[in-house]
Amino acid sequence: MFSIGEAFYVLFSPLGLAGWMVCTFLLFYIDAIVFPTLPELFVVLFFMSGYGTVPDWALWSMFVVTIAVAEVLGLTTLYMVVKRLRVPPKIATVVDRYRRFLLIPDERMILLNRIAPILPFTGAFVALSGWSYRRSIFYQVLGGTLKYGSILAASNYFLAYMERGLAADVTLAMVIIIIVLSFIASTYRKRKVDRLDMAGTGGDGGPR
Repeated sequence: MFSIGEAFYVLFSPLGLAGWMVCTFLLFYIDAIVFPTLPELFVVLFFMSGYGTVPDWALWSMFVVTIAVAEVLGLTTLYMVVKRLRVPPKIATVVDRYRRFLLIPDERMILLNRIAPILPFTGAFVALSGWSYRRSIFYQVLGGTLKYGSILAASNYFLAYMERGLAADVTLAMVIIIIVLSFIASTYRKRKVDRLDMAGTGGDGGPR
């Protein structure tokens, strides 16, 4: 995961701000459709690299919009693929049972997923759960803007009012804390869902 971000950074950095936008897009798109790429960590690195090249508000807007576009396209890609596939009934049943044990068993869960990520391959989950595509996109964009917009705003504040080296250290520490807390929350929610699932099946894998 980390090597992918590094590879993109080395490959596209010579392009300057445009290259960092491309890096951000690719990392978030891959994160949405294939596997985690730690986008929280890399987006602040790219943001700090581009800091000072354009006005602060413009840089913040460019990153937030790029993230939103990448995540929308990532969700849409998986959604369209699954909609066109013949998903085995057994998989659909497992997804439906998992959805019913979620804290919020509808599209709003995508927003909560920003805090405790427990929805694997969100676009596919949306398609298999029969959720509204438009509502899912709305919550995807809203959640991404709130989360990453806040992270980048904090990073911008640190860069504006601290020495650059200290600002970088504080920003990275903040992001690492966010990632750790998200992992803890995600693990807790997954275990809780598993316990409820076991209770609902009588602990033997079959319905009571």
